[in-house]
Order: sequence, then structure tokens, then C-alpha cells
Amino acid sequence: MLSMRKNANVLHRKLFVDRKWKVPFFASLLVSITLYTTAIFGLYSISYERFPLRFERMSEEPDSYFVESDIRRALQSKNLSGGDPPRFAYLISGTKGDSLRMMRTLQAVYHPRNQYILHMDLEAPPRERLNLTMAVKNDETFREVQNVRVMAQSNLVTYKGPTMIACTLQAITILLKESLNWDWFINLSASDYPLMTQDDLLHVFSNLSRNLNFIEHMQLSGWKLDQRARPIIVDPGLYLSKKSDLAWTTQKRSLPTSFKLFTGSAWVVLTRSFVEYCICGWDNLPRTILMYYTNFVSSPEGYFHTVICNTKEFQNTSLGHDLHYIAWDNPPKQHPRSLTIKDFSNMVNSSTAFARKFHKDDPVLDKIDKELLKRSNRFALGAWCIGTSESGNDPCSLRGDDSVFRPGPGAVRLQKLMEELQSEDFRHRQCSGGK
Repeated sequence: MLSMRKNANVLHRKLFVDRKWKVPFFASLLVSITLYTTAIFGLYSISYERFPLRFERMSEEPDSYFVESDIRRALQSKNLSGGDPPRFAYLISGTKGDSLRMMRTLQAVYHPRNQYILHMDLEAPPRERLNLTMAVKNDETFREVQNVRVMAQSNLVTYKGPTMIACTLQAITILLKESLNWDWFINLSASDYPLMTQDDLLHVFSNLSRNLNFIEHMQLSGWKLDQRARPIIVDPGLYLSKKSDLAWTTQKRSLPTSFKLFTGSAWVVLTRSFVEYCICGWDNLPRTILMYYTNFVSSPEGYFHTVICNTKEFQNTSLGHDLHYIAWDNPPKQHPRSLTIKDFSNMVNSSTAFARKFHKDDPVLDKIDKELLKRSNRFALGAWCIGTSESGNDPCSLRGDDSVFRPGPGAVRLQKLMEELQSEDFRHRQCSGGK
């Protein structure tokens, strides 16, 4: 009898241990649903203005009776490039100790045409987050143009966890709600840096169709499916106030059958129409995939990729490149190699717009400023800077027409890369099978 009682106690403890993961699992799922519901309701006011629905004039086609069809047509109508030069919306993110690096990256990619939002996660002390906010508020150019924001709500962001996707979607929601005037969304971290001026980038993108998404992607297959898709993880950042590693459960799940899984780089250049679809899409796919990736390891490297490659309207808009130069060890380690002066030539020859990752104040950043950005003061030089640089003055303190660009060698390099990316051979691999 005593032996049976001991066995029962052991069995009870095992069942309790195996079920401990369920509470944080369902808590994270609830947080994910709440986040998306909040984002959707927050956008309805501007969505209705942007996509007026005329119920009184229905055509005889069945699709025209549904709200989704009107929204789809409204988004597709914005795909063609217009006469007005494009604008970018940047998210620059950082953590504890990154405030100065974030400001340096911001100033290097700044242009009055663009929109910028900065997020410093909850691991950074309040004083550092306040200093970043005050640095933005005290900058005369930012104050006059009013195109730089610091997110008031700091989120806890876990590396490779869904909290990074949640923060990105929140930033996109703010950018969509507060500004109608941008065409592409770009996410950067404090360890990223541009390899060309915004004049170079804006000039090249002026000649592109505005339905092109730059997102490195490949379909998950083979051993990657078993190691990445089947495990169930819980991101403590969804329900704790202090950062910690992802929690792995003992359970595994089946692979989804209603959509295919894709993976790639977490750094993207996405069209406004696509990110609008991710926030307030006409079907439930973006929300279904978001809930799936809530408990997926490395979800920032899969969420946008899986949505775009499973949506008919956007599949053929994805060019498999993130416009970043990233160097990896051989064999690759968990993190990319930090770039130095030795990598300068390879960075330039890559023809990419950005590079990562860099150590704080590495000498190669000064070399990029001097030789590629022509930056001697706050901002990289552009045609909008019409002041004088005599006596050490800031030429960008006096602003000219922000729709005029002065492209340089960076634009030539990027244009060559764009021609390669839009070639038949490269576009044939859009949302194709994995490696």
C-alpha cells in the first residue's frame, strides 16, 4: 500500500511538471489576441477614411457585395509609382546602453521627407529612455519638421521571441495612424548603419513600382521544420517585467496544413499596402499566422515571410533580399560577425543600402560617415541641406526642397543591385521552395 501511495505521488508530480507550461502558453496567446484586437480597433477610424465603401452602388459581380473586396481594390490601386517622390517610415530599436547609438543611426538616415519612430525596450533604465526622448525634443530640425517620435510605451523585447514582432506591429500601427505620407517601412536596430545617403535611396526608389517588398525568404523544409516548427516556446516578455530567455516546453505540435512556413532575415523593407494588410487585412490569415508565431522560436524571422508568401495578392511582390550586408562566420554561428575596417570594401561592393552589425563607435563608422555619407555634422548631406558649411556651420540647419535629390555613387551601386533583383532569374525564386 505504501509503495502504491509513493507511485501515485510521483505520477502526480510528473503531471504537474508537464502541465506547468500551459499557464504561460495560454497567457501569451491571450496577450497576442489582445494586441491584435487593440491594433485593429485603433486603426478603424483612419481605415474607413482611406477606403470609403459605397454600398449604394453595387455591381452585379458577387465579390463586390463584400467589404473585403473594396479594401483589396483600394490597396491594389496604390501599387503603381506616382509622380510624387517616395517616403520611408523607419523603426529604429534599441535596448540598455543603446541611446547614443540609436541617435547616431537616426541622424545618418535622416531626411525631412521620411517618418521615424524610436523604441527603447523596457530593459533600458528610465533615465536613458528619458534622455533619448529629450535629445529628440531638443533637436531644432526634428522639432520643426515633426517627423521623429519616441514610443512612449516601452515594451520588453526578447531576442528571437514574438515580443519583437509585437513591438514592430505596434510601431507600424502608430506610423499608419499618425501619418498618411509614406510608402515603405524599414526596421533597423541600434547596431545597423546606412551605406549610402537618403538621397541615393530615395532617388533609386523613385523609379521603382511601389508594390515591391524586399524580404529575404525561403520555405522551411527538412530538418528545419522539425527543429523550428514543432517545438513550442513561451516568451517570458509577454507576461513578466524582467527580460529572460525563451522557455521551451516538453510538448511538440503538428505542422500547419492551411499555410506553408517560410523563414529569412528579420530585417525588411515592406510596402505600406502589405503592412496595412498585416494590421487590418481583409481576411483572417495575418491574425492566424500571428497567433501561430506567438509560440514559435525565431518568430521575427518568419512572421512577415509566411504572411507574404501565403497571400495571393502579395506573393509576386516579394524580392528575396533584405538590402543589408551581413557577414557570417564559417560555419555560421548564432549571431553574425561584427563588422570592422577590414569589411569596408566588401560592404561597398555588396551595393546594399545598410549593413549590420557594428560595435558602438567602431572606427569603420567614421569611415562610412566620411567616404560614403559625406557626413561631417549632424546629418548625412542631401540636396535638402542648403546652408553653408563654412566655419564649421551645419549646412542642414537651413532646409530646402525635400523632393529634390542629389544622388551619388551609392545610387549607382543600388540601381545595379535593383536590376539584378528584378531579373527574371531572380524573380523566378519568389516564395519558392526552401534550401
